[in-house]
Amino acid sequence: MITETVDELTELVIGLAMRVHDALGPGLLESVYRDCFVLELVANGLIVEVERRVPIIYREQQIRDHLRLDILVNNRLVLKIKAVERLLALHKAQVVTYLKLSGFPAGLLLNFNATSIRAGMHRLDHPDIYNAKKIAKMARRR
Repeated sequence: MITETVDELTELVIGLAMRVHDALGPGLLESVYRDCFVLELVANGLIVEVERRVPIIYREQQIRDHLRLDILVNNRLVLKIKAVERLLALHKAQVVTYLKLSGFPAGLLLNFNATSIRAGMHRLDHPDIYNAKKIAKMARRR
């Protein structure tokens, strides 16, 4: 299933994350949540890549190591899966950096160790997209 917008895709993925969290609850390893979540995403017709490799370019040269995204959905939405006591600012910064280096428009940081997936979730946009949305919002207010 290919959804029209990143926002629609994000809402669908959040709903599927809730389904996995409701079934398993908190307290398991990240890899367990990731594997179950991938099964759920695929079962719902989404295109899923696990550990998508993204080249890191520095000074117009590719360095030897690649960035590995936890999950990429429909070649647009980056998912960072965590199972930690609490999310840190560093976790959000990682997702933003992934978006900048990969060029993908949006990401979800999902902490499956939270009491609910909504409590442990953050939607992050590529900085260029975020800035464009911010400018458009300010223009509408005028």
